[in-house]
Amino acid sequence: MKKYLIIRFSSIGDIVLTTALIRCLKLQQPEAEVHFITKKQFLPLLEANPYLDKIYTISKNISEVLPQLKAENYSNVVDLHKSLRSRELLLRLQKPYSSFPKLNFQKFLICSFKINILPAIHIVDRYFKAVQKYGVNNDGKGLDYFIPEKERVSLGSLPKTHLNGYIALVIGGKHATKQMPPAKLVALCKEISKPIIILGGKEDRDVAELIVSQSGKMIFNACGLYNLNQSASLLASADRVITHDTGLMHIAAALKKDILSIWGNTVPGFGMYQYFQANYTGDSQIAEVKGLSCRPCSKLGYKACPKIHFNCMNQINVEYISKWANSNIPVET
Repeated sequence: MKKYLIIRFSSIGDIVLTTALIRCLKLQQPEAEVHFITKKQFLPLLEANPYLDKIYTISKNISEVLPQLKAENYSNVVDLHKSLRSRELLLRLQKPYSSFPKLNFQKFLICSFKINILPAIHIVDRYFKAVQKYGVNNDGKGLDYFIPEKERVSLGSLPKTHLNGYIALVIGGKHATKQMPPAKLVALCKEISKPIIILGGKEDRDVAELIVSQSGKMIFNACGLYNLNQSASLLASADRVITHDTGLMHIAAALKKDILSIWGNTVPGFGMYQYFQANYTGDSQIAEVKGLSCRPCSKLGYKACPKIHFNCMNQINVEYISKWANSNIPVET
């Protein structure tokens, strides 16, 4: 029996982006077992996924599970991380493996010298390069996200103002240069005529409180109140989703939501924008400031704008985003 191990240690969005490959590998080779290894904090992303036979997690080191992994006697290992840690694991397992083009050099060229030789291919499709030799192909059905029933948020628990629909606004982001400044978020919320639920982590709660205090009464600050799957449940029930380039953006895409993503120092050309099934008929938009000589400045992000001015976010067109949010939303009858 064939047995595959997929490696992706982090983070939220990157792991969600592996779900198309997981599904295709399992369905196109149903006789095989498909295992996954990741960091312990990301287990909730995958534990309800029916296409995985087993999930291994680590806290810090691969030595925590290495004996068990060796005992599995994998036929093939699929490295979707391509880091020092994943290479160490490949070396320890000594099994046939495959990987994907990570494009670090191409990203370095465009960030440092503005030389753009990036291929026009999403990272999901690059992931599939790692399994082509196994006869596994992309089925074009997009990403998956499975919310355990026990973690679905009852709409009845939300404020009464939000029972007939709402906009989900994801304000978080791993790096500050991938987030709109609070003043811009306040300006945006003032222009949105529908109830809003602000989503993010505990670290985003103070900014969300500022937005609520300055924007109006139809905003519910959910930052830090829900776990990841519960936040996904709120995304699933939203009319539309406005989000920075962050993990919840990819979860929203997996849930087939209408999405407008906002981009700062990074660019969609890196191949990490919202990814949908081939026959997607929803409304997917991107808000970014094109033509800036300093953008992109990093493949990840910074704590603050290296140029101080932060034009990639300060010049974002708030009116465009609010018009999108206010359109095609079901209204109370």
